[in-house]
Amino acid sequence: MEADRKKGKRIRNIVLYSLEVVLLITGVAALFLVSKVTDNVQRHELNIQIKQEQVPQQAQVTENVKEVVEVEPKLQKAPVVSEDTEDITVKTLTEEEETYRNIVLFGVDSREKVLLNGTRSDTIMIASMNEKTHEVKLVSVYRDTFLNVGEDTYNKANVAYAYGGPSRAVEMLNNNLDLEITDYVTVGFSGLIDTVDAVGGITINLTEEEVGYLNSYQICMAEELDREYIPVERAGEQMLNGMQATAYCRIRYTAGSDFKRTQRQRDVLIQILEKAKTMSLMEMNAAIDAILPKVATSLDMKEILELAASAKEYTVIDNTGIPFKKNLVGAFVGKKGSCVVPYDLEENVIRLHQFLYDDEDYEPSEIVKQYNEEIRMQTAEYVGWE
Repeated sequence: MEADRKKGKRIRNIVLYSLEVVLLITGVAALFLVSKVTDNVQRHELNIQIKQEQVPQQAQVTENVKEVVEVEPKLQKAPVVSEDTEDITVKTLTEEEETYRNIVLFGVDSREKVLLNGTRSDTIMIASMNEKTHEVKLVSVYRDTFLNVGEDTYNKANVAYAYGGPSRAVEMLNNNLDLEITDYVTVGFSGLIDTVDAVGGITINLTEEEVGYLNSYQICMAEELDREYIPVERAGEQMLNGMQATAYCRIRYTAGSDFKRTQRQRDVLIQILEKAKTMSLMEMNAAIDAILPKVATSLDMKEILELAASAKEYTVIDNTGIPFKKNLVGAFVGKKGSCVVPYDLEENVIRLHQFLYDDEDYEPSEIVKQYNEEIRMQTAEYVGWE
């Protein structure tokens, strides 16, 4: 009996010691990750005015949204976090509640560290996350869409970023589309290249036509960024590295032009997210370390860690582009050049809210109605509105 008790005590001691070691290693790893995120992330202030009319499904927000690091976030969000995350207040959703969080991804034609000024956003993609179901929907806003880009100026959507950086671009999206985007991530070519490489490459099915354009873009980027590249030699499904995937995202001279280009961009993002799900803690840590210095964002340290911790729980279930095909027309609008004109901005907003929130009875705001009338008036002679 005495021998059994001693044996049991030894086993308990071994188990407790092992747990202590695991906890110690986990704690050190967490502290290391936190310190690296703090040092590397480029956080930039986002000042946007939120409209009085708000999307009912989303959390209420304050009048001025700041992205500075705070102990308590100003937004009433319901973050999805791992059980080990400390100091996070998690809102419990009832079966009836749906809480959405929208983050916009801006892709700019710029070298790293020059992400916020003097550059247009060639990619504008909204990721809408349902924090109850963990479902994600992606929406590309075509960069040439003729919208109110701020200060009662109407132009291509990507002009807003050039005029006022992410703050003005986010306001443009919120005002024209009746959304409440409060966070953004901006990435240049280098950032996307390193992101794809950090997840080990992505699988894409290429056509013969795409291979030629992809390699041409690789040559241009290799010269601009002083990087090596590997030509793609065949069509078909294959693994693309960072340079190849970024070049793929830039193709817009095949059938479908910019509409097809935005689909390629969404496909690449979906593949990146799927690869991220398969990564271990150490691999994710290495990826974050490689990516963060190459992006600008309004997300603070705590939010970045939450998103990384919960990445495996989220799945992209659908994606599209706006304006919708049946509600747009291409036109050369004077000095603005070739534009994608919303045939009916109100109808586009209604369909967008149906797509994002399954809201079948959405009524566009008065602001959207005003913008719709102004868009029709300013493009009448070029489009021939009745």
